[in-house]
Amino acid sequence: MVERLDATFAALADPTRRAMLARLTGGERSIGELAEPFAMSFAGAAKHVGVLERAGLVERRKAGRQQLCRLKAERLREADQWLRQWESFWNSTLERLEAIVAQDRG
Repeated sequence: MVERLDATFAALADPTRRAMLARLTGGERSIGELAEPFAMSFAGAAKHVGVLERAGLVERRKAGRQQLCRLKAERLREADQWLRQWESFWNSTLERLEAIVAQDRG
C-alpha cells in the first residue's frame, strides 16, 4: 500500500494533473479534451494521463481514434484514509495552541 500511496501523492503533486482529475469528475473525457485548458500538445497531455494511469487514478480506453479517460476514485479514497490518521494529531495540536493563546490573553 505504501508504494501505491507514493504513486498517488506523486501524481497529485502536479497542478495540471490535479486539474485533469477535477475535469474527470464530470465524466469521461478524451485526452484532447483534457489538454484544452492548458494549451498543451496531445503528447504532453498523454504523458500526464500516463502518470495518472500508473498511479491508478485514471483508466484509459480506446473508442475509435480517441483515447477516453475516466476517474478511478478508489486510490483517492486510500489517500484520504491515510491523511485522516493525522487529523486527531492536528486537532490536538491546535487545541493546545489555542489553550496557550488563551492563557497568554488571560
